[in-house]
Amino acid sequence: MQEKHYNAFSQALVDWFTEHGRDYPWRRTTNPWDILVSEVMLQQTTIATVLGRYEAWLRRFPTPEALAAADEQTALRSWEGLGYYRRVRSLQAAAIAISERHGGRFPEDESAIRALPGIGDYTVGAVLSFAYNRPAPLVDANVSRVFARVFNDTTPIDSNAGRKRHWQLAARLVHRNNPRAYNSALMELGQTICTTGSPTCLLCPVREYCTATQPEKLPVKLPRKQSTLLEHWDIWHLTTEGLLLEKQPDGKRHEGMYRLPRREQEEVAQLPHLCDQKYSVTRYKVTRHLYRADHATPRAGECHVPLNALPAIPMASPDRKLLQRYLHQSTPH
Repeated sequence: MQEKHYNAFSQALVDWFTEHGRDYPWRRTTNPWDILVSEVMLQQTTIATVLGRYEAWLRRFPTPEALAAADEQTALRSWEGLGYYRRVRSLQAAAIAISERHGGRFPEDESAIRALPGIGDYTVGAVLSFAYNRPAPLVDANVSRVFARVFNDTTPIDSNAGRKRHWQLAARLVHRNNPRAYNSALMELGQTICTTGSPTCLLCPVREYCTATQPEKLPVKLPRKQSTLLEHWDIWHLTTEGLLLEKQPDGKRHEGMYRLPRREQEEVAQLPHLCDQKYSVTRYKVTRHLYRADHATPRAGECHVPLNALPAIPMASPDRKLLQRYLHQSTPH
């Protein structure tokens, strides 16, 4: 696309979105806290999953002060099913900063927003454009895919050069009068029309500006790192005191959360095998082997959690699924 067409490209996107934009609850508000929550939830999580949680979560924590006042266990438990729990930790840290530095009022100044914990370039652009309608750039995977095709750019989008180029383009192309609609349109174009694989070019509102000759081969990415295979052996030990669980220590990925206790493979070799569970976490592919232990001595960090306390404690989804599967089958010894 030639630079002389930049303004026409941006306006075409705004016009298209005004008529065809999807209705999401975070698009019905300009409350910066609500916007921030939606953006944090949508990181590495599907829209469908967030739609099922967003409004209920905000009813529980309608303001930064509400989340800032919650204990960490409550915050973690509220995030179950959304994954990547560092996000809710960062969100709570931002809520505390807003409460302490700004009297609970979400800041409007860009530098103050940028200074909040866990806030990066994308989130700054989202809050400024969606909450305050300011012409701020933002780039996510959908935006990068659109830019790579529109400009027929073979620079890997996950390289430093690719990221720098796309942020520069985002800043130049953002609509000056209606950045809220423009940024929404740009991301939605990537979600619905300029999708991965073969895009639906005939329906594209900006196809006259696109210079891609083989759009299905764009964007280019750096070679992917191979997934790391992990395997561990866990026990299911239920007594009249409750279910034996291990609380994750500080510094661990799921610190403050509970999981089924782990043992060495040789320790469980003679125990009844319950199931094998496979799941993925970022670049790790995990296989968990679960065994029933009728007798087990708690180790460091492990304790029996009463059954009536289990719903309130934070756990990663794979552990919660096993609780739901086996609790009704088990009889405490």
